[in-house]
Amino acid sequence: MENSSEKLSTLDKALRVNLDPRRYGTFAEIGAGQEVVRWFFQAGGAAGTIAKSISAYDMKVSDAIYGKCDRYVCRPRLESMLAYEQDLNMERLRAERGDTTAFFSFADTVSARNYHGTNECHGWLGVRFQAHPRDENSQIIIHVRMLDSTNARQQEALGIVGVNLVYGACMFHHSPDVLIESLLDNLSTRRLEVDMIEFSGIEFRNVDNRLMSLKLVQLGLTNAAMFGAEGEVLQPSEVLRKRPVLVERGSFRPVCNTNIDIMRCAHERFCAEDGVDPGTVIQLMEITMSNLMADGDVDYRDFLARADMLVACGMTVMISDYFHYYRLAAYLRRYTQAKIGITMGTGSLRELFDEKYYTELDGGILESFGRLFKNDLKLYIYPLKDGDTGELQTTGNLAVAGGLEQLYGYLLDRGCIEQLTNHDEGCLGVFSREVLAKIADGDPGWEEMVPARVADVIKERRYFGYAG
Repeated sequence: MENSSEKLSTLDKALRVNLDPRRYGTFAEIGAGQEVVRWFFQAGGAAGTIAKSISAYDMKVSDAIYGKCDRYVCRPRLESMLAYEQDLNMERLRAERGDTTAFFSFADTVSARNYHGTNECHGWLGVRFQAHPRDENSQIIIHVRMLDSTNARQQEALGIVGVNLVYGACMFHHSPDVLIESLLDNLSTRRLEVDMIEFSGIEFRNVDNRLMSLKLVQLGLTNAAMFGAEGEVLQPSEVLRKRPVLVERGSFRPVCNTNIDIMRCAHERFCAEDGVDPGTVIQLMEITMSNLMADGDVDYRDFLARADMLVACGMTVMISDYFHYYRLAAYLRRYTQAKIGITMGTGSLRELFDEKYYTELDGGILESFGRLFKNDLKLYIYPLKDGDTGELQTTGNLAVAGGLEQLYGYLLDRGCIEQLTNHDEGCLGVFSREVLAKIADGDPGWEEMVPARVADVIKERRYFGYAG
């Protein structure tokens, strides 16, 4: 077992793989040169590791080898490369050396900075491998965004992260957490972002990829990660590209009727906006790292409970470290020029006008709101029912912090903030903290406060202290 605390140079990592007599395979790279395999050639002993190196740059050549694909840099192309090359390894080499060799195929398809600097700089990398000779295949796929300003620097970063991925598959396949931590060895988050990772195959049969997505954000390899309504990990740019986006932020601990009604109400209004095609809207339930770490450390079972409930409701989930909404808006705008909506309760809107949250900005709250609303973003506000008086708190009677009334009125007049009036009256008095209290007390009344499928998940998996 490799010492996970030992920090090696990129060249040392390549050399250690080369000197491992079990490892033998193929490198297939498209875009940004053959920067990964180059490290293994330079390290020495490459003949012990490299069965073949190929770079099918021309699209027709690539199609002829790996099959047709709509786009050059995409996951389907990567997966076809990994499968094709690993199948060839098995076909050509297994009979002769299969008893002592664990075969692998590494592939990447990348769009590095073009001459004019006008393209999206990103890439897909993956490795399909046998952990042990005669083993079934396992696979790791990642998506990266390259942040360096020159093509040469991007090529260098790509080569380093590719070596880290191959080394991780060979040495850390027994410990996915350590493997993720090692992906940016000899790099920094200023140069490269890893915004998706997926483990699959026999070696990772017990890995929950939702936890791995959380790890990416927790370790700072990316600011946001996503998984879908089936629990599958998603690559953000592919999900959000050119689509209208509606986001609800919450703790979802647990998901209650109010959470679902907030999104329903906002979705109805959002789909009625000019230029919004209802069939293309992506709805996101966002959980922030600050929420997950409210007690100091991330409770992974607690996170999975929230994830399981949201998935049971058919929701796409985003984990982010964007405490400020203007940073969330900037992230979404990176991928889409379509309309963006954020929905929240009246209480959250009041907090949005608290100036203490914007002291790190030179322009304070004015700068934050300028960033938030500059690209036609709209807030949809769900009413709050006062438990004592029964009065509804809305945008019309909300009291914001002193001195900000005119700013608030201006945003209302501009239509940047819209009151939702299509709510379900029965959902107004339902709060997650009360649901939790009833579960803890054994009061069965909590089941009426959450969607039926959420109640089933809580009871089946005994989340939040449910005792039956």
